[in-house]
Amino acid sequence: MHMKVLRLLVIVAFTFSLGGCAAPLDRTYTVPKNARPLTIAAAADLQFAFQEIAERFEEQTGERVVFSFGSTGNLAKQIEQGAPVDLFAAANVQFVQDLQDKGLIVPGTQQLYAVGRIVLVSSRAGGVEVAGLTGLLDARVSKVAIANPNHAPYGMAAKQALVAAGLWDQIQPKLVYGENVRQALQFVQTGNAEAGIVALSVANVPEVTFSLIDESLHEPLEQAMAVIRGTPREQAASDFIKFVNGPEGRKIMRKYGFVLPGEV
Repeated sequence: MHMKVLRLLVIVAFTFSLGGCAAPLDRTYTVPKNARPLTIAAAADLQFAFQEIAERFEEQTGERVVFSFGSTGNLAKQIEQGAPVDLFAAANVQFVQDLQDKGLIVPGTQQLYAVGRIVLVSSRAGGVEVAGLTGLLDARVSKVAIANPNHAPYGMAAKQALVAAGLWDQIQPKLVYGENVRQALQFVQTGNAEAGIVALSVANVPEVTFSLIDESLHEPLEQAMAVIRGTPREQAASDFIKFVNGPEGRKIMRKYGFVLPGEV
């Protein structure tokens, strides 16, 4: 418990040290003439939450928001290679920090916005209700879907949880890898895998049942956003960060199961 509290206190301090972005938009908003849409590269676990947030943001600002959802590691590589992205929302703060070290982030724009949770999901069509990680050993479970841990933070968290539970070696032959956490979920939704480990934020779909995995089994999924250097939409990108961490954005993030900076 002490480590959990300490971690959350660090998140709070980090967030406020970066400018207290939880305030709502506080200026008259005008979209520049002929401006391109605000382009956001976002981790796949954000698909449901960010699409809902973007609708509210567009209503209030007149901006048009375009997303590229994928695994955080792959998105970071695309940004390094010059992808025309205005804002990067990662599922692990380290990827943002790495881009910052390479001079690809606008200084001072990095913000924590959430801590993610992983869940164990079971396919309703598969007919096997997996109770706890040890349930993955059931002979009726032939495939277990996770995001690729080589470049997807939620896949890495899934691997860490299985290793910590002493199950990795036994479960590894059953694993099927999605390119990102949404694809891993789709394997379970379609019955191509009986079970999986995915993000809580995308697990509330009719085709699966889910249960939380003890967060002490993996490193915290501290998620961060930052504006990409060279974007012509720097102000709009900064405003989107402010909106996510403002009252409306936080309400939506909480709805999808994220732990927010400053909340225990």
